[in-house]
Amino acid sequence: MAAKQAKSWREKLARGNGLPKVVKIPPAGRARWGGATLAIPAPRDIDALMRTVPKGRVTTINELRAAVARKHKAAAGCPITTGIFSCIAARAAEEAFLAGEREITPYWRTLKKGGELNPKFPGGVPALEKKLAAEGHAFVRKGARVLVANLEQVLYSPAAR
Repeated sequence: MAAKQAKSWREKLARGNGLPKVVKIPPAGRARWGGATLAIPAPRDIDALMRTVPKGRVTTINELRAAVARKHKAAAGCPITTGIFSCIAARAAEEAFLAGEREITPYWRTLKKGGELNPKFPGGVPALEKKLAAEGHAFVRKGARVLVANLEQVLYSPAAR
């Protein structure tokens, strides 16, 4: 019997798994969100938002979450799935690039909270820093963390479609 072949990142990006959807957070959950609604995006929704970030600008996971919440008229966008799906989008983009595609999702423009470069994205912080520097960004180092300088001037808020 042949071993099951692992799905490519692009296949994972295309999966829907019944998403997107909006769920109500049970009141027994975190007091701050209990009874509110939470939008859970599909991987391709996060990829689509990441593709809208123009050269010279950056966005954050929290900006993506806000766009997801606005699109679905929910109180919040899911922080866990948004983070996971941004990583899937980044890896799918790098996979596409290695396959010869040149129009890929500019994943390096999506940052963690506070403008921190995401070490889980392809190539890690050094590769992201190089790509962002080529687009004119400067950086601030806080210990092992690398952040985009002047985040408030270059921050882009994607519009949910």
